[in-house]
Amino acid sequence: MAKRVLHDRFFKQAKDEGYAARSAYKLKEIQQRFRIISPGDRVLDLGCAPGSWLQVASEIVGRSGVVVGIDLLPVRAPVGPNVTSMVGDITTTDPTRLTGAAGGLFDVAISDMAPNTSGAAGGADHFRSVRLCEAVLDLLPRVLKPGGGLAMKVFEGEALPALAERAKGLFDQFKHFKPKATRDISREIYLVAAGYRVPTEAQR
Repeated sequence: MAKRVLHDRFFKQAKDEGYAARSAYKLKEIQQRFRIISPGDRVLDLGCAPGSWLQVASEIVGRSGVVVGIDLLPVRAPVGPNVTSMVGDITTTDPTRLTGAAGGLFDVAISDMAPNTSGAAGGADHFRSVRLCEAVLDLLPRVLKPGGGLAMKVFEGEALPALAERAKGLFDQFKHFKPKATRDISREIYLVAAGYRVPTEAQR
């Protein structure tokens, strides 16, 4: 079994540059490759703790943009004044808590969520990861603008093709992407999409 290296260069770089976690560089790579976030955008970060993606998204959208995050755990990392984070479960939270009473839909939804991993045989962690991604897709009609973008993490495994097919059917553009900042032994991959097409009631 390959030895897991915890304190690699991305870990050290995150510490030096003030990011909450090494995962900041995964979003930076996704942004560099696909440009899913633009200055002034409204960005929703689903499963935002410990806060590294909030920090990166805040830098990208700038003062004229807004970043909203939600997680079961509170965010304790320092974030910009354009960031709001809240504690909650994405599967049960009223979407108006995220969009505001005026229904301010988001330009981009991002998610670096992962289940509490067990390491058990049989791919249980993979299926939990897929269920989280399904919950993200279920939420999109109520929070994401038509034409909006998405980047979300999933663990590779047998249920990935069906999840990818569902996501692909909701967007004009769709890619799989594995950032260099992902550990070599990790099974995580990112689904990156643009051009959201809001499904009809019959398609949901």
